[in-house]
Amino acid sequence: MRITKKQLAGLDQYKYSGVDKSVVSKHVLGPFWTWLVTLFPKTLAPNTITFLGLCFVFINVGTLLWYDVTYEGKVLPSWVYLSWAVGLFAYQSMDAIDGKQARRTGMASALGEMFDHGCDAINTTLEVILCAHALGLNRSWWTVASQAASLCNFYASTWEEYHTGTLYLSAFSGPVEGILLICVIYLITAFHPLGPAFWSAPLLTPLLKAAPGLLPYFQQFDQALGLKGYWQLERLPANVAFMSFGALGTVGNIVNSYYNVIAARRKAGKPILTPLLGYLPFFTHTLILVLWLHAELRGGVSLVHDARLLPFIGYWGMAFSYQVSQLILAHVTKSPFPFWNGMMVYSLFGAIDANFGWLFGREPLVQSSPVAANVFICMSFFVALFNYIRFAREVIWQITEHTGIACFTVRHKDANGQWVGNDERKEQ
Repeated sequence: MRITKKQLAGLDQYKYSGVDKSVVSKHVLGPFWTWLVTLFPKTLAPNTITFLGLCFVFINVGTLLWYDVTYEGKVLPSWVYLSWAVGLFAYQSMDAIDGKQARRTGMASALGEMFDHGCDAINTTLEVILCAHALGLNRSWWTVASQAASLCNFYASTWEEYHTGTLYLSAFSGPVEGILLICVIYLITAFHPLGPAFWSAPLLTPLLKAAPGLLPYFQQFDQALGLKGYWQLERLPANVAFMSFGALGTVGNIVNSYYNVIAARRKAGKPILTPLLGYLPFFTHTLILVLWLHAELRGGVSLVHDARLLPFIGYWGMAFSYQVSQLILAHVTKSPFPFWNGMMVYSLFGAIDANFGWLFGREPLVQSSPVAANVFICMSFFVALFNYIRFAREVIWQITEHTGIACFTVRHKDANGQWVGNDERKEQ
């Protein structure tokens, strides 16, 4: 991808703006992060710190693959779930201090925000995979729903930042409270005797054991709302309750994001409905991917309840990271909103091919057998991964050359266009 001169001119006007309303961030984690950054030498680039934090999550995924490579829901050793909590907290901490490190070293730039958000986008999918396993969901439509909701939450925040110019973190935000909540899930799974099975038990079981007289009231509530099956309050599994809570949080984030966009657009004297078109790329691509997964319900390629779900979620995550990174690039370069990309076309082909029997009464062209489907899904993941790495490499190289600020080392360009370290720069 080639960044145009107009985009580079927009990049020169970029200035970070953020609003953090989190009480936990301000009074608890904030002081910890301020102390933590002092432990890192000023010779370590902020983007390097961010990537090292993401490596903790890569290690977490590695332990999952070591024990349950097919994602069938094997119970893992307790120390694995504990390590996931430690790894995620380490990622959150290092992700939070990269901006502080950038100010310490004079390395603050638009590239830092892009790199930070890009790592966050990747981590979002990885945590869906890990958290769904810890909750005992694994190969199920609940994992698919969790992926869609989590990515929608992330996309909404990025969409909001594009239209307002400000990154808003609410009183309960994903990067702070959301991550801490997931850490708690990992810790409970690690230390509870039932492990992941704990989350399949009804959420209100402990309460009803302590106060059985409450059961008739819950049953009356179920009848009043017409709740049946495991949606009845006294039978609602803890993991389903958590997914429902996450869905409500996603809707709330979308509404709150739009509220901030309305305020910004009215202040600028711009129409307030036009920005909603920016949701079309995300929902269109999500619909295509769900239709691909839907094939198994029509006798087509099985994905949701098969080992193929894991590489498929990986493909989905990398395709999303590419999509949202294009949006972040448009934000920092003040470019038009990116409405489509090549990965959407690739996903459309995969979805049509998987549903070929239902659509045209013929065998799929590519996913015509279990082995062929395995090869294509795994290949799709690597295609999306390669595409994202290619995009990131090209964007990083062009931005560093233009701004004169390195990505993974503490270096700047001098007056002669040569890369020099901070010490050398000061001497000049």
